[in-house]
Amino acid sequence: MTTLLRGRLLSFKRLPQSLDDTGSYAYESDGGLLIENGMIVATGPYADIKAQAPEGIAEIDHRPHLILPGFIDMHLHFPQMQVIASYAANLLEWLNTYTFPEECRFVESAHAERIATHFYDEMIRHGTTTAVAYCSVHKTSADAYFAEAMRRNMRMVGGKVMMDRHAPQGLLDTPEMGYDETRQVISDWHGKGRNHVAITPRFAITSTPAQMEATAALAREFPDLHIQTHLSENHDEIAFTCELYPEAIDYTDIYARYGLLGPKSLFGHAIHLSEREADAMSEAGAVAVHCPTSNLFLGSGLFPLKALARRQKPVRIGVATDIGGGSSYSMLRTMDEAYKIQQLLGERLNPLESYYYMTRGNAEALSLVDKIGTLDIGTEADLIVLNAAATPAMALKMEVTKSLTEELFLLQTMGDDRAVVETYVAGKPMKSILQ
Repeated sequence: MTTLLRGRLLSFKRLPQSLDDTGSYAYESDGGLLIENGMIVATGPYADIKAQAPEGIAEIDHRPHLILPGFIDMHLHFPQMQVIASYAANLLEWLNTYTFPEECRFVESAHAERIATHFYDEMIRHGTTTAVAYCSVHKTSADAYFAEAMRRNMRMVGGKVMMDRHAPQGLLDTPEMGYDETRQVISDWHGKGRNHVAITPRFAITSTPAQMEATAALAREFPDLHIQTHLSENHDEIAFTCELYPEAIDYTDIYARYGLLGPKSLFGHAIHLSEREADAMSEAGAVAVHCPTSNLFLGSGLFPLKALARRQKPVRIGVATDIGGGSSYSMLRTMDEAYKIQQLLGERLNPLESYYYMTRGNAEALSLVDKIGTLDIGTEADLIVLNAAATPAMALKMEVTKSLTEELFLLQTMGDDRAVVETYVAGKPMKSILQ
């Protein structure tokens, strides 16, 4: 099937250096996007694309709205949809009081399948076309997650959590079970549809050295897979982790010792890194994933995004919602909080940077920019349409908005799922089906 979309097109070429860095992105004020069999086959000024399109082609006019690559969420927890908005003092109390009891429910296939349906509905509603999720320790949860991704033809990353200590009995596997079930999830789902399986030890606190050895074995056997875990989110967590692994230099060194520090390693939070740890992350090409709404909600700390990015040895960075420690499914809301965190640190995060991180930046962090995150020819047509006048208050502000960057900042500051007019997955409109 071939479709022609018309609207204002925005796609990034690299990280913008300033508000005036027009060379960092491509913008068409009246653009055309030609989609064939779920792929972008032509992009440019509408008149040019229309001229090369087949006669009688289906055409959808999204003017005056913006068309961007779909948002990418680098870190969230599929089983925590009913944990969001739970009152707790800090990370470890929140895990023990709310999160672990809820995740125990995912041993039941029916519950996992029900939540998977809601999870993907929210992704689509908020314009997120790719996400990187932790399932629960149960293989049933991973099965539900990947089956629903296939049903909707979404490019998703996820993994069965491995954890064999410091959690309720119903949430523990063993080193052998974690290894065997992860291998089975890989066999069942990796490369099926658009699925990517990630090796997923929850974090060093909940894995014994024996399980970390099993994780290391998986990483050696499947070197192309993503690895996801948590790192340096909270001071108490860091202290406890280092007590459990006294032979390690620091928290990051624990993962390095088990061969888990590399270019496809995604470390949620990474707020409180030492200079040595940041150097090690940089040298390995590992990714620090910033989760601003979660960091503020749990009082974990202020992620030094700008400082990490401008180091002599810069650290690769992704951005994410971290549902359910995070408080919103919206990447727009997420980057609004990221902006405020940088303000508190005396830094500036301009709106071009924010949209780069939500699209191309996260695709680069996932090593998937050849497939998603841009409007480039030959990439998959995962797209969103944004309306900066979606609410009466936004429409009022739009009356005095004079530039693209002002419009993007308005969307980031005041926008949410209501600003997402449509979400396309492989060229197919998906949000309008939900409404």
